[in-house]
Amino acid sequence: MSPVAHDTPPPETAPPRGLFSALARLTGARARLLLVLTVILLAGAVVLGSGVADRLRSGGSGGVVDPASESSYAADILEQEFPGARPNLVLLARAGSGVDEADVARQGRELAARLADEKGVTGVTSYWDTGAPALRSKDGREALVVARLTGDELAAERTLEERITGHFDGQQGDLTVRVGGSVAVQHEQQTLISEDLLRAEAIALPITLIILMIVFGSAVAALLPLGIGIIAILGTNAVLRVLTSFTDVSVFATNLTTALGLGLAIDYALLIVRRYREELGHGRDMPGALAVTLNTAGRTVLFSAATVAVSLAAMLVFPLYFLRSLAYAGISVVVLAAVAALVVLPALLAVLGRRIDALDVRKLFRRRSREQRQSTEAGAGWARLARWVMRRAPLVATGTLAVLLLLGAPFLNVDFGTADYRQLPTSADSRVVQQHINDGFQGNPTGVIEVVAEQATPAELGSYAGRLSKLPEVLRVDAPTGRYTEGRAAGPAQPDRSSGTVSYLTVVSGVEAVSDEGKDLVRDVRAVDASFPTYTSGTTAAMIDSQAAIGRGLPWALGIIVLATLVLVFLLTGSVLVPIQAVLLNALSLTAMLGAVVWVFQDGNLSGLLDFTSTGSIETALPVLMFCLAFGLSMDYGVFLLSRIKEERERTLDHKAAVVEGIRSTGGVITAAALVLSVVMVAIGTSRITNTKMLGLGVALAILMDAMVIRTLLVPAVLSLTGRATWWAPGPLRRLHARFGISEGGSARPASAPDATGSTDATDAPDAAAAREPEEPAAAVGAAAGKSSD
Repeated sequence: MSPVAHDTPPPETAPPRGLFSALARLTGARARLLLVLTVILLAGAVVLGSGVADRLRSGGSGGVVDPASESSYAADILEQEFPGARPNLVLLARAGSGVDEADVARQGRELAARLADEKGVTGVTSYWDTGAPALRSKDGREALVVARLTGDELAAERTLEERITGHFDGQQGDLTVRVGGSVAVQHEQQTLISEDLLRAEAIALPITLIILMIVFGSAVAALLPLGIGIIAILGTNAVLRVLTSFTDVSVFATNLTTALGLGLAIDYALLIVRRYREELGHGRDMPGALAVTLNTAGRTVLFSAATVAVSLAAMLVFPLYFLRSLAYAGISVVVLAAVAALVVLPALLAVLGRRIDALDVRKLFRRRSREQRQSTEAGAGWARLARWVMRRAPLVATGTLAVLLLLGAPFLNVDFGTADYRQLPTSADSRVVQQHINDGFQGNPTGVIEVVAEQATPAELGSYAGRLSKLPEVLRVDAPTGRYTEGRAAGPAQPDRSSGTVSYLTVVSGVEAVSDEGKDLVRDVRAVDASFPTYTSGTTAAMIDSQAAIGRGLPWALGIIVLATLVLVFLLTGSVLVPIQAVLLNALSLTAMLGAVVWVFQDGNLSGLLDFTSTGSIETALPVLMFCLAFGLSMDYGVFLLSRIKEERERTLDHKAAVVEGIRSTGGVITAAALVLSVVMVAIGTSRITNTKMLGLGVALAILMDAMVIRTLLVPAVLSLTGRATWWAPGPLRRLHARFGISEGGSARPASAPDATGSTDATDAPDAAAAREPEEPAAAVGAAAGKSSD
């Protein structure tokens, strides 16, 4: 509803009681004190959160691996007993005259020796020192020096930045050297994400401000939601900085923080500011308008924040720190956005009063007064659309459902994989190095399959290595007892591969690690019989274990989301059917996103336009994140609409009129909120990192589909089909809702306010409302609960 000026204030009513009324009194009476405290806390958050980017993990293999899996156990053993066995650094050296020329070979050995002398570097192995064919390119012009940077992910990246980059790359005598390896890929990815995030904020903030000024007309009103968003972002950065002190946090958390902090805070502030201006327009004074706003829109904000937080909290059931850290970040930003919207924003509104409409940027374009335009046009288009949909409910519901299922069909062919160097743009040095290795070398020294063996005798190890070397696609197996190809010993023993009772073998293949062939090979290796314990690790093994962990956790996560949504929506509506509808319609809103992710990013459609390289698979953890995030945001808009429909239903007891009024009142605010959040997500989708691009563009599509299709077409069609049965609940549940349900109290509309049909007597007495539609038990219980909460 839009503000409409009145000559007389609304009739006096008893002040509502409860948490939100108390909050309204506090923010109204202590507004300036609260704002001063906010400034102090915000300054502290800026200082505390300023170094958070340097403490975030770049999402390497540790971020998407189950720490309790076989591959993690094997990796830990290798790290402890054989720190040089798993190279994460590669120097690609090229010589035009060939790497076997005498001077070039001498310079290559010097390069490797100099690298071995660096602190934090171990296990240096070069072609010139070993003569290993796998470290020499097929054309003889390139050779590799591989090593391991010790320590955890952050320590390895510091070593790379401080001791390797700028010292070992570039022209080194006759050698042209490039730096690569997994640690270089991770470091370059983190650098690009940080740069891209700054660009995304620079794109999103001005566009968001323009949208808000168009929505509100007032520059002052438009700046308030933007300010709340900035508070949420800065506050969450401080929370993430604290979290990094005792747990791993992925660098992707910064993207989520920006998207949710800006998007949700603006959503909530938009809803509250819109309702506050509406109540002022109905003739209320500032305290009265603030009280009604918090008892209506404020309740919706709190309820909405709870649903989004629960959806994100479902990611905590997964053991992968990538998902868990994003859950921490998401829950933090949702809570801070809600607190800022419910405490800081009302304080700002109390200070501004009616100056909320100052700096009207649209007055030069108006031909009529604000009162004339808003009283005759506000929401009229949404009301007409709702009535049109409800008159054709079967056709609209069937057609919309068919389109959504068609858009989601590509997801049936999804192929899950793991992220690799192709996440980076083609110009990235670490990607160029890896591409050269894949194209020009035999096997992949940084993408092998590692097997840890315990309590094995030399004879048992030799027999086992021989059997491994007979597997299809295996080029060779390096073991303590020698090198094996096609079941036969083909090289000298390598005693440094044993330490006490632990040994390790390396299986080198000719297949791409992140591929179906690579996964099949790992399964074949694990299936080879051995008379001693064996544990398989490596990129592909970790991916298989990660997928298994997600598969085990997914039913629990879905169960948490569905159960929490059913309970929360029931507490809001008192209905049995509405929660079920909410879950199903929310799930449908995600079909287009999931289908588009496969069609675009897996199959490679639009890859040229969007500037990314398709790997033929989707990062396993990413759809889980996108589902939880998009489901929560869809529920966010669903709560906005359902709470207003319920408010109107309790007031008029007219189901269809309540649906029309709910859509008329929230259509504009939901659309504006969706546009703002989609702008933020699209800005994030301009990232040069493929997974970030997928996250941003995919969630933006889900948001727009939910706001433009689900809420405007499918919801009113379904509510029309279910009719008055929508609000039914059995007796025990009605009594439960009467006692514990959530109601938007304190929203009685003045008699002069227009209703959904444009008349000015919408606040009919209950008896008059009952004459239009007989009161049903569920509605009566809901109305009683609403009155009791005031």
